[in-house]
Amino acid sequence: MGYASAMAKGFAPAAERNRQPILDVLRRVLPPNGLVLEIASGTGQHAIFFAEHLSHLSWQPSDASDDALRSIRAWVEDSARENLLPPIELDVCWPRWPIPRADALLCVNMIHISPWETTERLFEGASVLLESGSPLVTYGPYRLHGEHSAPSNAAFDESLRSRNPRWGIRDIDQLRGLAERTGFELRDSVPMPANNMTLVWARVAQPGSEGSEGFQKSTTK
Repeated sequence: MGYASAMAKGFAPAAERNRQPILDVLRRVLPPNGLVLEIASGTGQHAIFFAEHLSHLSWQPSDASDDALRSIRAWVEDSARENLLPPIELDVCWPRWPIPRADALLCVNMIHISPWETTERLFEGASVLLESGSPLVTYGPYRLHGEHSAPSNAAFDESLRSRNPRWGIRDIDQLRGLAERTGFELRDSVPMPANNMTLVWARVAQPGSEGSEGFQKSTTK
């Protein structure tokens, strides 16, 4: 590993802590083969770990941040894994995503640190890429029936909203409504360490016009 690569590689302690519990869920719910698109890959640590332990799948990391893309690229280049693809720039709010299809989607720790509209576009975009039965897996803190799962999550939610009023921990009931509009249903909710959860959504039907408006399969932005 060269000096430039070492400097470019980001490191998030949380990614090291949660990668194994997330992997345990992914082993159960991901398909036996195909392409997994990871949304908001961050430093790239998850992409390396999951590609290594799920060698039967091709792993496509992505992010909207230039700094994140540099970090992911450095991790990918050092790993030299055949099933780990170079990162692509992808902002879920783009009307066209730069990938025509995927067999599964993973999104870790994005929903609560972005506006609600970003989550809407995540589900809408996923509805275009995924076939019926394919999973969309999301990870992070969530509320249920308006209640936080722990006092620490309530404090975290308050901190998020103080930084940006459009951020915040989302309620699973609200996500269920969005999923129904975009052709998904919640198949599993798995408690994770540190009061987080992994939610497994499955593509079940063609979304209505409300959910799919503006999205097209395309290989260009």
